[in-house]
Amino acid sequence: MDIVKSYLEKNNFAVRTATDGNEALVEVQRFNPNLVILDLNLPGLNGEEVCQRIRKRSNVPILMLTAKTDEVDRIIGLEIGADDYVTKPFSPRELVARVRAILRRVNLQFEEEGPSELVFRDLKIDLVRHQVVKGGQIVELTPSEFRLLIFMARHPGRVYRRSQLLEEVVGSSFEAYDRVIDAHVKNLRKKIEDDPENPCYVLTVWGLGYKFNENALSENSQP
Repeated sequence: MDIVKSYLEKNNFAVRTATDGNEALVEVQRFNPNLVILDLNLPGLNGEEVCQRIRKRSNVPILMLTAKTDEVDRIIGLEIGADDYVTKPFSPRELVARVRAILRRVNLQFEEEGPSELVFRDLKIDLVRHQVVKGGQIVELTPSEFRLLIFMARHPGRVYRRSQLLEEVVGSSFEAYDRVIDAHVKNLRKKIEDDPENPCYVLTVWGLGYKFNENALSENSQP
């Protein structure tokens, strides 16, 4: 990690490091970073538990580091709240590029033209406050989940292939695969659907991909 830290700092990033899971949690709480790079294979408190604990109190983007052969680890990491992953072995240059891509997507997600608020039945998406409210209660989404939601919700009824959603949420410059989007959709449904197994907002279009339900439009919606 010293090489990674050095490379990030040479590219003008301020970096704090931790040697184990408990120290990582302390550093995140103390410094409130813009992004967390998390290795799942940590001594002491493992990376999965660290990710879950961070997600209980923060929506900071989490970039997960995982072994190239451990597809299960990648899926688990995404399902517990990681936004993206880089597989080992990786070059420091690739990692820096991925960090920049994640931060760029977070910073640019509100600059697209369109309404500042989207309303669907009991779901309200406030693009200015980066806030989702369902039934009067705030729903905590990760940056990737929020990006995925607004990308589809801006065009209800339009079917998006997984490759299109990968391009929007993860980017196409790096290794990615369909189950990344499936994991993010699964997490999103758990948070915004009354019955995630029978969703009314984010629908599966078999053989094609996903769409936001055009029949969920509220009378107060601003298409």
